[in-house]
Amino acid sequence: MSSALTSTAAPPPSIGKTAFKFPPQSHRGKTIILFIAAGVICIAVYLARSWDRIWPFTEKAVVEDLVEASDSTVTIRSSRRTYFPSPGCVLEGIEFHHGLDQWTLITIDKLTIQGSYSGIISKHVPRITAEGGHVFVPPFGHNVTFKTQHSNLVVDEIIANGTVVEFARNDPSNKPVRFEVQQGLLHDVEWSRPIAYDLKFHNPEPPGEIATRGKFGAWIKGNPGETPISGEYTFEGADLSVFEGIAGILASKGKYGGLLKHIDIAGSTDVPDFEVKSGGHKIKLVTQYSAYVDAVHGDTFLKRVDADFGRTHLVVEGSIAGIPGRKDKTALLDLTSRHGRIEDILGMFVKASRSPMSGAIALRAKVEIPPGKERFLERVKLQGTFGIDEGNFSKPETQKNVNELSAGARGEKMEDAETVVTDLKGTVLMEGGIAKFSDLSFGVPGVKASMYGTYNLLNEKIDLHGRMGVDTKISKTTTGMKAVLLKAIDPFFKKKKKGEVVPIHMTGTYQHPQYGLDLTKPKDAAQVPK
Repeated sequence: MSSALTSTAAPPPSIGKTAFKFPPQSHRGKTIILFIAAGVICIAVYLARSWDRIWPFTEKAVVEDLVEASDSTVTIRSSRRTYFPSPGCVLEGIEFHHGLDQWTLITIDKLTIQGSYSGIISKHVPRITAEGGHVFVPPFGHNVTFKTQHSNLVVDEIIANGTVVEFARNDPSNKPVRFEVQQGLLHDVEWSRPIAYDLKFHNPEPPGEIATRGKFGAWIKGNPGETPISGEYTFEGADLSVFEGIAGILASKGKYGGLLKHIDIAGSTDVPDFEVKSGGHKIKLVTQYSAYVDAVHGDTFLKRVDADFGRTHLVVEGSIAGIPGRKDKTALLDLTSRHGRIEDILGMFVKASRSPMSGAIALRAKVEIPPGKERFLERVKLQGTFGIDEGNFSKPETQKNVNELSAGARGEKMEDAETVVTDLKGTVLMEGGIAKFSDLSFGVPGVKASMYGTYNLLNEKIDLHGRMGVDTKISKTTTGMKAVLLKAIDPFFKKKKKGEVVPIHMTGTYQHPQYGLDLTKPKDAAQVPK
C-alpha cells in the first residue's frame, strides 16, 4: 500500500522539457550567419545580373549618355573602369560623328570620368577631364541641327585644357580658323541651368591671347539663337602685322551679353605703336566701341567706334557680315570726322618725316572691303567727300611756290603773301587702287582752281586736269624767264572780271609732281570742271 501510495504521489514527467529543448548558443550564431550569407549571395547574384544597368560607368552606359548629349554617333577605341578611391572610368580614342554625312564633330584622345558613390544615386559627377580634344565646327550657315536629349546628370566641372577648336570656312580650299585652348574649364554643367566657363586660348587672327569668363545657356532646344550668353574678356599681344598694310600690337578689354543671335559687346582697344606700313610712322591709336555679334551666322555689326589718333577723332559705323552671292564676309563701313587734322591722316601714309600738309579737315566716306585674294588696295572701294578750311604745306619748297603763286596772282610782293590753302574740298571714288577725283577745288589768296582726274595708289602716279582763275595777269604769278613766257601768251587766255582763267594740269608722281599749263586740253567751259 505504502509503495503504491508512494508511486502514486511521485510527480509526472515534464512533457515540455522533452519536446522543445533549445540548442547551445554557438549553434544559434551559426544559423544567423547562414541566413545572412544566403541573403548576400542572393544580392550578389542580382547585382551580377543587373550590374550594367545600375553601374553608370560602363562603356555602354557612358556611350549612351554621350550619344544623347551630342546627337551623334559615338565610337570608343578602349575603356576601363575605376573603383577606388572613387568610381568612374577611363575612355580612349573617342570620336563623335554627326548628321547624315557623318561630319567628324569631336575627337578626344582620353576622357577620364571621376564620379562618387553617392553620386551614382543622385546622378552627380564631380569631374570630367578631356585630354587631346579636337572640335570641328561646320561653316556658318551650314544648317547643322542637333536634337539632344534632356538629362538630369550634373557635372561639377569639366576640364578641357589643350583642346583645339577649328571653324571650317565656306570655301573648302581655305584653311579652317584654328583656336588653341590652353585652359578650358566649365563649372556646374547641367541641362537646365547656365554653364559657367573660364577660358584662355590663342586667337589665330590677329594672333594674340584671349582670356574670357562668363555664363552660357541654358541651351534653347530647337532655337539655339535664343540661347543667352554673358561675360567679359581681355585680349593681349594681338599682332596686327598679319593684316596687309598695317602693324602694331593691340590690347583690348570689354564685356558682352545677350542671345547667340544678338550679342551686345562694348569695350576699348589700345595700340601704342599703330603703323601704316607704306608710311612707316608709329602713332598711338585708341578706340571705344559698341557693337553686336550674330554668333549664329558669324556676322559683326559696329554700332559706333570712336577712334582717336593725334588730334583727330574718327567715328566708324557699319558691318562685317555675309552678303548673298559671296562666300566670305564683306566689310561695309561709314567713316566720319568733323574734328580731324589732315596731318594726322596723311602722316600715316607718307614716308616723309612730316605730313605734306597741315590743317583742320572734315570728311565723310563709305568703304567696302569685299573678300578676295587681291591686295588690300585693289579690293577696297571708297566713296566720299572731304574739306579743308585752311591748310599749310610743311615742305618749304612747296609752300614757297604757293606763296609766290598767291602773291603774283594778287599783284603783291612776296613778303605780303598769305600762306594758307583755303577751301580745299572734293569728291573721291576709289576702286581697284585708283582714286578718281571730281569737283576737286582749292584756293590760295588770289587764286582759285578746280580739277578732276586720278591718283594711282599702287604706283603713286598723278593725272589731274582742270582750270585756275587768278585775280591778275597769269604772268604775274611767277618771276624770271617763266614770267616772260607767260606774258607772251597772256592775250590768249579767257578774260574774267577778276583776271585770267587758264587750263592747268598736275602729273608725275607723289614724290615728284609736275605742274603746268594744260594748253592741249579743251578750254571750253563745258568740258572743263567748274
